[in-house]
Amino acid sequence: MPKLFTRTIEDFVCSHCGATVQGNGYTDHCPFCLWSRHVDVNPGDREEKCRGEMEPQRAEFKSGNYTIYYRCLNCGYEHRVKADKGDNEEELLKLISFN
Repeated sequence: MPKLFTRTIEDFVCSHCGATVQGNGYTDHCPFCLWSRHVDVNPGDREEKCRGEMEPQRAEFKSGNYTIYYRCLNCGYEHRVKADKGDNEEELLKLISFN
C-alpha cells in the first residue's frame, strides 16, 4: 500500500510573490500570497511532474477554520487544503468576499 503522506521539511521561495518561506514539514503554500505549486501526487512526496502554479480560487470559513481551494494554472488539477494559523488573513478574506 502506498504511503499517503510524507513529511518533507523544506524552505522555498514563492514562485508567485517571491517571498522566502520557512517550511515546517506541513507547509504546502505561501503564507503571504497563499499561492502553491502542483508538486505532489500524495502530500509531501514531490512526485508530481506538472510543477504548475496553483492559484487560490476561493476560501471557506467553517467551524473556526479556513479551507483554501486551488486550481493548477498548468493542468487544471483542483485541490483544497486547510489554511495555517500564520496565513495572511487579509488574503483569505479576499478569497471569501469574491465568492
